[in-house]
Amino acid sequence: MEGISPAHSGRAAEGSVLAPPRPVATAPPPVAGGRGYPSALRGRGRVGGVDGLRTLAVLLVIVYHQEPELLPGGALGVDVFFTISGFVITRLLVAEFARTGDIAMRPFYWRRWIRLVPALLTLCVVCAVLAFTGLPGFDGAWASIALSATFLVNIVRAVQPGLYSDSTSLLAHNWSLGVEEQFYLLWPPLLRVLLGKVRPRTVLLWTLTLCLLPVVWRWELWSPTAAHRIYNGTDTRADQLLAGALLAVVVARLHAEDRRLVALRKWSARLAWPALAVLGLIVWQIPMTSANGWTQAWYTVGFLVTAVLSATVVASLELQPRSWLSRGLSLAPVAWVGRNLSYGLYLWHYPLGRLLHDLGVRDTWLLYATLAASFAAATASHYLVERPLTRRHSRRAKAAVVRPVPATAQ
Repeated sequence: MEGISPAHSGRAAEGSVLAPPRPVATAPPPVAGGRGYPSALRGRGRVGGVDGLRTLAVLLVIVYHQEPELLPGGALGVDVFFTISGFVITRLLVAEFARTGDIAMRPFYWRRWIRLVPALLTLCVVCAVLAFTGLPGFDGAWASIALSATFLVNIVRAVQPGLYSDSTSLLAHNWSLGVEEQFYLLWPPLLRVLLGKVRPRTVLLWTLTLCLLPVVWRWELWSPTAAHRIYNGTDTRADQLLAGALLAVVVARLHAEDRRLVALRKWSARLAWPALAVLGLIVWQIPMTSANGWTQAWYTVGFLVTAVLSATVVASLELQPRSWLSRGLSLAPVAWVGRNLSYGLYLWHYPLGRLLHDLGVRDTWLLYATLAASFAAATASHYLVERPLTRRHSRRAKAAVVRPVPATAQ
């Protein structure tokens, strides 16, 4: 659902002050021009507006799952998440290549594991406990828990042409986590090869080509019985992640003074509000799963259209941090929720909604109760699970890099 760059904090290296200096482990100095990606070296860290967009997207999904008649197209929030994730992760990977000339795959995947899996396993454990209570919403929970913990929900859903089975119902929303994690098993290694072997312009062309291929594949697959296959497949949803990746490559590729980047900055700012308005109209009025002509249009070209609209908004937030849209989405509470709680909110809202329904919460209050319970659970997960593990990992990573000892001290 989302791209993460954990904060780093230092820890003194252990050992006697009388011992000889340890071998120096330092990264190579940056190469002038960022190895063809000059803007990657001038990254501003986290973009508050993009974090705020995460908050908006996850709230759309929560409302859609609890009150679909209010926002028939609220599932679009997942599509927006895909594009944000593709942009953020690729931005980080290109920046690492620009600094060091390579991308360290093992640390990348370890950071992903630390950021995503402990919180997910915590959810699975709680659901497993609730499965013993006899509550109807948690009957047959074990298959759903196992599929979620292994990021396989989307694959099982993709091969079910009719109604989804009970094997995924409890944690059905975790299909999107499967799409993202399967995508990131393939994209970073491929990007690493491209960055190291071909020119930056060719990297851009490859990313663009890969972004268009899923549209052709969806046209080939389309039939009413293939809707689940298309909706849940990593190969059929990859263009939404790659649209964000393409934006990250374009921005990193161009100098700050490049007229093309200047044009992108100007036009993304002009088009961001119309793009956001179209996305809002889809959320408000378009039931994506209805059996009409829109469904075919949506399941073929619609995913890419949403990705382009989302990438337009993300480009504006990245390149125009002082615009009204960026300032609004960067408001401290909004950005903080997107940065720290959006993943937890997405994880917890679906099973908590079922739990509250089983406990007799009236439909009139179910949405509000689910929102309150989800914020409480996401906050607890952030402070008790996610942040402690991320900080511990950051301290260990920092301690592993020993600063060079001046020659005069040896």
